[in-house]
Amino acid sequence: MWQRIQTLYLGISTALIFSMFFCTFATVIGPDGAEITIGYHEKLAYLTMLIMLFTAQVAATASFKAMFLQARVSIIAALMAVGLQIWLGVDFLRFRNEMVFSFTMLFPLAAAILDFMAARRSLVDEMTLTAIKLKRKRK
Repeated sequence: MWQRIQTLYLGISTALIFSMFFCTFATVIGPDGAEITIGYHEKLAYLTMLIMLFTAQVAATASFKAMFLQARVSIIAALMAVGLQIWLGVDFLRFRNEMVFSFTMLFPLAAAILDFMAARRSLVDEMTLTAIKLKRKRK
């Protein structure tokens, strides 16, 4: 399973998305100096998106034997991660004066980049194996 680099990419992106369940999204500092932290799991919309994205990441990682399927699921997961990143960016622009945001807001972007790299590598591996099979068949 871990012989291919794309599985490592998918494993890292799955770990990034999984860590978001336990990370802080933002901190609100009150007028008296009290800090209130908000996690990703506290907002239902973020929690739903994270569950869907984590499921897609696990499916992409688990489908290492079917490389075309792995590439397709990786692309879907990457697009979902880009969507989550855009959503987080919009919330950042809306609430940037009231909240202090965590660096974990960039995890979906990193996961999307890793997913696209894994999808590309899966397709290259599958095409290479297909070419080798065709070449052997002709001999």
